[in-house]
Amino acid sequence: MELNHQTLAVINPGHSTKLRIGQKLSLSLVATGLMGQLLFWLNHTLAQALPVLVISITLISLGSLTYTWQLYRHKQPGISNDYQFTNSLTAKGSVAWVLAMMLTVFYIILYWFPQWLGLGADGQANTGLIALYDPLSFALKGKSASQWFVYGSLYTMAIDLLGIKFIWKYRHSRYQVYRTLSIIFFQTCFAFILPEIMQSLNQPYFDLKNLWPLNYYFFFDWHLDGLIKSGLFGYFLLFWGLAGFLVFTPVLTWLYGKRWYCSWVCGCGGLAETAGDTFRHLSDKSQRAWKWERRIIYGVLVFVVVMTLAVITTRLTGFRNLFIIDSGTLAHWYGFLIGAAFSGVVGVGFYPIMGSRVWCRFGCPMAAYLGILQKYKSRFRITTNGGQCISCGNCSTYCEMGIDVKAYAQKGQDILRASCVGCGVCSAVCPRGVLRLENGG
Repeated sequence: MELNHQTLAVINPGHSTKLRIGQKLSLSLVATGLMGQLLFWLNHTLAQALPVLVISITLISLGSLTYTWQLYRHKQPGISNDYQFTNSLTAKGSVAWVLAMMLTVFYIILYWFPQWLGLGADGQANTGLIALYDPLSFALKGKSASQWFVYGSLYTMAIDLLGIKFIWKYRHSRYQVYRTLSIIFFQTCFAFILPEIMQSLNQPYFDLKNLWPLNYYFFFDWHLDGLIKSGLFGYFLLFWGLAGFLVFTPVLTWLYGKRWYCSWVCGCGGLAETAGDTFRHLSDKSQRAWKWERRIIYGVLVFVVVMTLAVITTRLTGFRNLFIIDSGTLAHWYGFLIGAAFSGVVGVGFYPIMGSRVWCRFGCPMAAYLGILQKYKSRFRITTNGGQCISCGNCSTYCEMGIDVKAYAQKGQDILRASCVGCGVCSAVCPRGVLRLENGG
């Protein structure tokens, strides 16, 4: 029998690709809210910023939440393979490529052409999209917005709203619910609200969860000088940053693996898990991809270590050519190639094409550092019960890090890979309970 959309809808009415009227109305609210921000971006004189901002955020939030409820209230919890591999958005079709292009262009503008977003130059007032977020910025830190404040606002909104969608989708798994709540908390409080409030108190901007080597500029002169000038609190932040990667990271990774950071705390991972959940099955599972993954991510780790040693040496001795190339040049190129182009433009812009963990898998030096600790000095592993495996392949399909989990399960081998972020989705989608996230003795 030939199966078409109508036939499949009869067999499983919860899995039709057709949107219900409630879903259409919900998406219309989201689109209206985004359109309001776009119109203000194009012509900020249309209205006052505050009411437009409040109305647009309200519409986006209300539309997103009602869409989530409409989408999952008739579905069983967990992943359903309903048109996942034929839908244009989730199967690298034309919609996916258009979205990837839009995200990429937005990141290019954000990093290198903020004036196009309306950033005021030389003390001039903001216009456009950045001016729209001035009221929120003044409320939090008493200053006008920057492109990074706008980005932080949108980033946090995406994690919060799509995090709720993720929770509702995986409501059968307490692990998924708790870790997503943790992601939402750390992004909203530690990465967004607290750093902005610190600036209102004339303290340096500091994301307490952003540790070296991910926070590659931690040892830069301007950053260290800013902390030192801030007095006792600045010294506390300096101690926190040093202890973070020297003490906290090794101890917590030994106890819980890299999941404590990559899947519970990190904002990059948080966006991948929430906004990128739709694309997690697109990760390349081939051996060739695994080889390139190891070459690139450890290459980035070496790059950041060399650059940091050069910067520290220059600060202590004044010698600028420790590694032949000037330390300032090294720092500049790392910031451009890795801190901006890779982590932002490629890392998020390629979600619809390469999956949601492109940056985490191929570029993040923190993930590389944590991966080394996890592989050789950690109690964490995913254990398998091979006798129960039915080879459905869900675990491998939805591993966003490109790990062929099924191959380990069929052999009854524990999964102890440096790249595994311990998200637990492989376990959540297994119909037989073959996979368990455990901390060994």
